Amino acid sequence: MSRRHSESKPKADSAHQIEAFLDMMSAERGASANTLAAYRRDLADFAASHDAARASRADVGRYLESLSAAGMAASTQARKLSALRQFYGFVYGEGWRADDPTQTVEAPKQGRPLPKILSRADLETMMARAAENTTPEGLRLSAMLELLYGGGLRVTELAGLKLTAVRTRENFIRITGKGGKERLAPLSPPAREALEAYLAVRAKFVKPGGKGGQNNPWLFASRGAEGYLTRRRIHQLLKALALDCGLDPAKVSPHVLRHAFATHLVEGGADLRSVQTLLGHADIATTQIYTHVARDHLSRVVGAAHPLAKAKIRR
Repeated sequence: MSRRHSESKPKADSAHQIEAFLDMMSAERGASANTLAAYRRDLADFAASHDAARASRADVGRYLESLSAAGMAASTQARKLSALRQFYGFVYGEGWRADDPTQTVEAPKQGRPLPKILSRADLETMMARAAENTTPEGLRLSAMLELLYGGGLRVTELAGLKLTAVRTRENFIRITGKGGKERLAPLSPPAREALEAYLAVRAKFVKPGGKGGQNNPWLFASRGAEGYLTRRRIHQLLKALALDCGLDPAKVSPHVLRHAFATHLVEGGADLRSVQTLLGHADIATTQIYTHVARDHLSRVVGAAHPLAKAKIRR
């Protein structure tokens, strides 16, 4: 519990303060062993070059500068600063210091990492190779690709699709995404054809007497214990297809197909609000990352279509 700083209280050295902080995190906040170990490492790293009990705001700033100069990722720098903030908040509350040297220190700016994407040529290769396989497994894989790339579904949304979701004549299906929010995902004619072909053989994947039996409700049913194709299995199937196509499997995943769906929409001229709706993003700032992924394409569009750019070319 915090104490008034007007009260006199014996100061503690750095080692004692750090141990007291870790004890508090364990006893009062229930921090796990891994979390405590991470805090200990970050605080020990700072204490190796500074007297943590007496460090100033300038010391904290120089420490962060040294991390940046060493090439440390902004996310790691931010984590270390977070550890220092919590530590000094505790020390200040205990009355061991009259100030918090991290209070006005700015966190390192972290750029949003650009998502991995596949080229249209790579995706066409994957879809063509899957279409060559007319076995029930091949038909299922084609249907999965059409929904992941053609509809922008998350892997959890794909795995959780019910059979009733596609029993519709509409050109879309209803998806329940994060937070239970519903949205509409497009169902193109090729996707509809792929689904119809898969549904004709879906019974092959239903285990008689298994979970749900012949009444198994999942679109992508499985003979496994869960009764449906798991996220892990979907990942495995896509990576196997990538290998079969001569692509690096590390670059292929359900989320990469979702990124490709969004990126190719933006490249094709779709507005961000529409892409936001199709992806089910709560905040358009999340969708804006695709303008960076497609920046080369958009630059060409501006160069070809903007009147000032054309005027410059004519001069």
